[in-house]
Amino acid sequence: MAIPSVSHEEAALASYVEDALRPVPWLTVERVGDNVVARTELGRPSRVVLGGHLDTVPGLDGMQSVVDGDVLHGLGAADMKGGLAIYLDLARSVSEPACDVTYVFYAGEEVDARFNGLAHLFAERPELLAADVAILGEPTDGWIEAGCQGTMRFEVTVTGARAHTARPWMGVNAVHRLGRVLDLLDGYEARRPVIDGCEFREALQAVRVEGGVANNVVPDRATLIVNHRVAPDRTLEEAEAHVRSVLAPALGDDDEVRLLAADPPAIPGLDRPLLRGLVERSGLDVRAKLGWTDVARFAEHGIPAVNLGPGDPTLAHTAGERVERAALDAVHAALLDLLTTTT
Repeated sequence: MAIPSVSHEEAALASYVEDALRPVPWLTVERVGDNVVARTELGRPSRVVLGGHLDTVPGLDGMQSVVDGDVLHGLGAADMKGGLAIYLDLARSVSEPACDVTYVFYAGEEVDARFNGLAHLFAERPELLAADVAILGEPTDGWIEAGCQGTMRFEVTVTGARAHTARPWMGVNAVHRLGRVLDLLDGYEARRPVIDGCEFREALQAVRVEGGVANNVVPDRATLIVNHRVAPDRTLEEAEAHVRSVLAPALGDDDEVRLLAADPPAIPGLDRPLLRGLVERSGLDVRAKLGWTDVARFAEHGIPAVNLGPGDPTLAHTAGERVERAALDAVHAALLDLLTTTT
């Protein structure tokens, strides 16, 4: 906590982690940029990745790290230095895990995806991340949050014809035409598929609108940005086709729906022995991850993943960020059991 690691400034914390792990005799340690990967090579029949990001968002003025009884306050306490501390302890204390373990400490999670250290490792050194399952230490308040939903962003452009507002019948108001599109979105009935016992909840929402030329002109163009959350039983291609079919009744030949960005969903994978054992023995509650996290990067490479970390995710990035000893102990105990129990 005392080592600042705002995004793009993770070098000092990466060096701290590297220095802490290099002397450990049962680990092979590699540093790639500001990403540190430590692996056991014991020839076990299965391997788990425990991964977490080193970076935090910028802090608030006067924000300090303070221990108050059994509560640690400060920037990154929940998101996610509490999880990193657990990984460091396990890496240095579990010398004979029942499964091989890869500990990944990576940079650039809190900023644009092009800076994401996990993405760089998959692109440059994918062999370092090979595993049967992965667990990311994002704060989940002690829940096991399985998989994640994908997210897609669309730009919907509707057209019209300009006219003077004194004679609107001479034109076609593109902003008014958006009304039917918005009605479709407002009445959208989202799917709630259950996968591996986890209920996902898709969503289709208008998130931004632009239009208008001047206060006395009927607008001939209006644009709507739409966000779609995709459950992991659909591919991105299937989800795109679905969104287009939902919007089609409100659009004409001159209108356009353009896909701007798409991040894939991740399956829960709770049928895999390592994850099934984690769920059954830990006693921790399980739910679907409705947001998008880096577990999807593992899923893209055929590695099922879950989120499990100490700390309340609603406190991340806030002035009240903190983590409690009980949460640290609970997650540490669950992961220690995972690493030391033969399945």
